[in-house]
Amino acid sequence: MSETDYYIGFDVGTGSGRACLVDSNGKLIAEHSEATLTHRSPTDHRIFEQSTTNIWSSLSKCCKKILAESGIDPKQVKGIGFDATCSLAVVSKDGKPISVSRTGSTEEDERDENLGKDGEWNVILWADHRAEEEAEKINATGEGVLGFVGKTMSLEMEIPKTLWLSKHMNEEKFKNSMLFDLPDWLTYNATTSLARSACSLTCKCSFVPPGAKMVHECDGGKEEISQDGWSARFFNKIGLEQMVENDFEQLGGIPGKNGLVLTAGQPVGKGLSKAAAESLGLVEGTAVGSGVIDAYAGWIGTVAAAAGADQPKPTLEDASSRLAAIAGTSTCHIAQSKEGILWGPYRDAVFPGLWMNEGGQSSTGQLIDFMMQTHPAYPKLVELSKKTGKSTFELLGDRLDEMLKERNALTLTHLTKDLHFYPDLQSPRVELIPMSQFFPGNRSPLADPRMKGSIVGLTLDDSLSDLAAKFNVTLEAIALQTRHIVDEMNAKGHKIDSIYMSGSQAKNGPLMRLLSTVLQMPVIIPPQPSAAVVLGAAMLGKYAHSISVELQGKEIQSQEEAKKARENDKDRLWDVMVSMTFPGKRVDPRSDEHGNAERKLLDVKYKIFREAVEVQRRWRGMIAEAA
Repeated sequence: MSETDYYIGFDVGTGSGRACLVDSNGKLIAEHSEATLTHRSPTDHRIFEQSTTNIWSSLSKCCKKILAESGIDPKQVKGIGFDATCSLAVVSKDGKPISVSRTGSTEEDERDENLGKDGEWNVILWADHRAEEEAEKINATGEGVLGFVGKTMSLEMEIPKTLWLSKHMNEEKFKNSMLFDLPDWLTYNATTSLARSACSLTCKCSFVPPGAKMVHECDGGKEEISQDGWSARFFNKIGLEQMVENDFEQLGGIPGKNGLVLTAGQPVGKGLSKAAAESLGLVEGTAVGSGVIDAYAGWIGTVAAAAGADQPKPTLEDASSRLAAIAGTSTCHIAQSKEGILWGPYRDAVFPGLWMNEGGQSSTGQLIDFMMQTHPAYPKLVELSKKTGKSTFELLGDRLDEMLKERNALTLTHLTKDLHFYPDLQSPRVELIPMSQFFPGNRSPLADPRMKGSIVGLTLDDSLSDLAAKFNVTLEAIALQTRHIVDEMNAKGHKIDSIYMSGSQAKNGPLMRLLSTVLQMPVIIPPQPSAAVVLGAAMLGKYAHSISVELQGKEIQSQEEAKKARENDKDRLWDVMVSMTFPGKRVDPRSDEHGNAERKLLDVKYKIFREAVEVQRRWRGMIAEAA
């Protein structure tokens, strides 16, 4: 009887590290998470810093825990993969952490006394907003690379943060540092290889894959084709000339010259180094797959599911019609296409030659919590939950069912037909927003950070029934906004016909049913939606192992070898995804006797939702003119 092979996926979120052990079929054997530390400046609310040392320690604990719990021999673990938030890790050329720590808020403060020295806090978290001025400078250039980030580069991406470091760190210290998007630091620390992932470079570091066309708006729309991935003109213009002079060595180098860029899951280096293997409790040489950003791991871990137990296995072509929604505090939407369409687009982020397109809702899970917890009846709801043993969500569901009967309403949508909610709530102070949510206003499809929430239909009612009604209309608003995103994607050329959910919200049954009815398309929920991201990382490990076996242990050392390996394996990563993804639970649009009536009402509420956007913008203009 042959020995079973296993794979481990590692996920680094905003506040924790996680690992899962799966077999070759994707069955979850063991899972564990450990908290990670975040450093805050006591005087500057924009500052969020982490530690690669602490992150790796958390992952090591997770790995040893799942091995101990499962009883699996480490020799049976054939491959591992990583995903992480898009945070900037800074180390010296010998791999030691370099401090990015900022402790004060004004130029006069000695806030940067530790900047550039050896120090634990060497990661600028994705949510860190210190690079506001740098982002504004970058976005004023009109350079062609901006066309691949929706024409506006977020201050949460790596280049604004890199520019900030270049201005505040000792020049020599900065010049001798290495800069990694966090998923790439993880594979570097695991293998000692400096290879970078196409996902990190393309999505967060202004890398434009060779062959892609860039249009320079500042030159009257002049077109240029990316030659080596990096735009020297762009870096010179923003003040990072030394990057150009050093052939972008600090960011990973020029592919084929002094750098190696791998697509998702390609084997990195010679696998686990001796030191990394010992710290994780694994075997030296275990295959390590090139990493991805966490949301993309969610896409990998969900979209290859059969759309129901009786449905056929999907093809890579089928993926283009599937929208992955990674839903927690906020929601990220990812769709793949043959051409770059909108919201990005990012070529080679997962599959070479194909484009990934992103959308997102700033506040979804957080929005639900806020609407519940700020209602006057919330303390009563919590008290009732303790008394009955039911969750607050169950109790609200029960109350809504009672209200349906009491008011003789056809559906829940009819129950709240006169209540209209626009959901882009904005925090008045950034420091009050939870770490996992830093997108005030509207991310997509409007990309308008000034949008705010509004509600129409208020009454003098502060009862539990009113809380239940506002809970329901909040779910409705999330669903209507998702339709807005899907409509815009399809209008631009996508053909989205199904939603693949992962994350904590996938367990919200009423929301899933409402999404399906509003969108008039099936919602597919994996068996373990909260593990979809870390499962996606494990799939990268299996893919890396399969390629390593084929290469007979040889390391991919050149860009030409990486290209040849991609051409030889064709769609093997997709085959791995299909083989490790169990059929999802299918939620179809409501089709009972009241389904058509509810759909008709939701169509009207969607029109009102769209009008709310225009009204708010018009009012904003009127106020601006007067004030």
